[in-house]
Amino acid sequence: MEEVDKAISKYYDVKKILEFKKIVISDYKLINYGLQFTITKNNWIGLIRIYQNKKGNLKIDFSQFPEDANGKWIKNLIEGKDGIVIEDFVNNSYIDFGFPIIGTDESGKGDYFGPLVSAGVYVDNEIEKKLTHLGIRDSKKLSDNRNIELALKIKQICKGKFAIIEISPDKYNDLFEQFQKEKKNLNTLLAWGHAKAIEEILYNNECEKAISDQFADEKFILGKLQEKGKKIKLIQMHKAEQNIAVAAASILARARFLNKLSKLSNEYNIELPKGASDRVIKIGKVFINKNNQEELRRVAKIHFKITNKIIRN
Repeated sequence: MEEVDKAISKYYDVKKILEFKKIVISDYKLINYGLQFTITKNNWIGLIRIYQNKKGNLKIDFSQFPEDANGKWIKNLIEGKDGIVIEDFVNNSYIDFGFPIIGTDESGKGDYFGPLVSAGVYVDNEIEKKLTHLGIRDSKKLSDNRNIELALKIKQICKGKFAIIEISPDKYNDLFEQFQKEKKNLNTLLAWGHAKAIEEILYNNECEKAISDQFADEKFILGKLQEKGKKIKLIQMHKAEQNIAVAAASILARARFLNKLSKLSNEYNIELPKGASDRVIKIGKVFINKNNQEELRRVAKIHFKITNKIIRN
């Protein structure tokens, strides 16, 4: 599932830059370890596959691509050989979306241990000035302690204008298994968290715009919004954390994640590490030796591939 999510994210990168050049791109179709889609320019058509190879690297496959002038030009666009680099193009953080705006972000998605946390923050012109003065920026660029410190200040400045949605590991596992049976993926769960945060903020605050990182088609979030969120304009973009509302949300989400991970560590008297590294596997083995495999569901996201390495003798 993780490799498919990465392929989907890259698909939306490609889609954005090609549509900018007035090239038609179809919806994607899932294949083994990735997806495929067609692109059309007038009467010209080409097939592209995006998948994860045996080395674990994401690959854009042009093997079914016509080697003509159109094919070479479009391939150069995608590979950044035509003066446009996808990563730079999709990072349209220079756009001023104005205020007020609600920013949403999540934390814990790539961490084996701990909950999945989504957060939203309403920012108007006055709040923006205060958050800027604090030095608010993407949580990934801050230390754990700094995230926790800034989260307290954000809550004071944005009292009544933020929401934090936490999905505990055991609830996460139940929902993920349910979604798998319904042939849905992690994006459905992420979308629910973002939509829930937006709805809670809108309960007491009027706002017409919301912004989040682009993890999937916007219909994932829009489809989860209830009555108050149906009229909101949703903006999705890569590196959305450069918008101060999203940056503030990322800090709230990360701080809650860190606090809950610490509480789980204290509850089981074992330090549960962040991420999904070899150290996580080692600690996972220690955990199930002290407890049991079923108890692992209360602290970890068991659909991660490393679960097999942890429970294997």
